[in-house]
Amino acid sequence: MTMFHFFNCAILTFGPHAVYYSATPLSEYDTLGTSVKAALVYLGTALVKLVCLATFLKVSENDGFDPYQELLKAVIGFIDVAGLYFALTQLTHRNISQNHKFQAVGLGWAFADSVLHRLAPLWVGARGLEFTWDFILQGLEANANLVLSISLAALGSLMWLRKNKPKTLIPIIYACAGIVATMPSITRSVLTFSIHGRLCNEY
Repeated sequence: MTMFHFFNCAILTFGPHAVYYSATPLSEYDTLGTSVKAALVYLGTALVKLVCLATFLKVSENDGFDPYQELLKAVIGFIDVAGLYFALTQLTHRNISQNHKFQAVGLGWAFADSVLHRLAPLWVGARGLEFTWDFILQGLEANANLVLSISLAALGSLMWLRKNKPKTLIPIIYACAGIVATMPSITRSVLTFSIHGRLCNEY
């Protein structure tokens, strides 16, 4: 039963990436190399983010909301944007269209994120004797992150690769890219406020 639960959670977490690659023209144009390169860029970006977080963020003694720390986390989150910029513009790709390029980069980015942040907890925890919903929610989170990564890559493609973009859409594109890049900090802040509000209501 424990291995069955593990395989279910693993398929939920990593299966959509394979389905997306197979069900779209990415598999027909053999863009696997582009996705692998994007995944390696993500690993390098994650290492830089880890060093920045360890260097500039202080360990909080309580679970309170610190605006300065959250703002700093949001700024550090833009390292992902820099990594995507490098993956979209500086890596050598095969002769694939711009449409397929951003999808391949976003797919590799999301898959590397799932492997880095979810594979080890899934292997250790999902094989436990006690059933928990945490790893199913983790798989759903990986699916949402897949959509988020491809969306961010699409916005990056519009900003950096498309030459004839309408001038009226440029501020909207940059605003959307900023929102998508800071989405983890936004969701973390909303979650913190909701938890504190619930605790205040209980007491």
